[in-house]
Amino acid sequence: MQLSETAYAKINLALHVRRRREDGYHELETLFAFVDAGDRINARSAPQDELRVVGEFSGQLTDPLNNIVAKALSLLPRPDGLSVLLEKNLPVAAGLGGGSADAGAIFRLVRDAFGLPDDWHSRAAKLGADVPACVESEACIGRGTGTELEPVENDLAGTAVLLVNPRLPLSTGPVFANWEGVDRGPLTTGPASKIAREGRNDLVEPAIALCPPVAEVLGELRGGPADLVRMSGSGATCFALYSSHDVMLNAAETLALRRPDWWQLRGRLR
Repeated sequence: MQLSETAYAKINLALHVRRRREDGYHELETLFAFVDAGDRINARSAPQDELRVVGEFSGQLTDPLNNIVAKALSLLPRPDGLSVLLEKNLPVAAGLGGGSADAGAIFRLVRDAFGLPDDWHSRAAKLGADVPACVESEACIGRGTGTELEPVENDLAGTAVLLVNPRLPLSTGPVFANWEGVDRGPLTTGPASKIAREGRNDLVEPAIALCPPVAEVLGELRGGPADLVRMSGSGATCFALYSSHDVMLNAAETLALRRPDWWQLRGRLR
């Protein structure tokens, strides 16, 4: 049995932080979207689960046995083991839910091969707040810590998108800890395009305080022909949406000449 999946890059088209909870987490409202590219996972039947990591950012995963993919495998009962090859194309600690996307892809692999247990959502949530959304990898609203999912009218599917990261990791915890605690209000209602256009990312200022190049990335993207520019998640990756794929490619190539040291991912929203 040979299986393969793309672990689609997650972006937050809007991310509103409403309050700090007594359990230490934050109450969120976010519009999740997914790019049609990301990490790649290949798997085959094996006597027991095993994981190998390759790819540009494989060196950032220093403990494969503690990797979220290994944890996901341990949570999903199956009659056979899986030998998994993870091609790590997404930067780590980048606001793209890379690890969560990998776990979500594992859930889809297991679902297609063996089926998932009825409580798969709660199992996914144990791995991280973004994981339940990453299992389906379709645009949706996330509430609570991000695990309470609601459907959204996805009128942005197919939109050209460019992701840019200054190749600097930015851990989620310190960014949330730097949030100033001001509730600036909920997401608006309507289709994804309206929610994104009228939304914001409440973590951008604390992220810039910890990683000033985020402001440079946002400035470069805003100086081009993008329709919408924003930071994703807790950073440091930022994204830009464009009117067409050709406009996006031209902007990406121009930026690559200006900043060849920055990482890019070009694609379309799912």
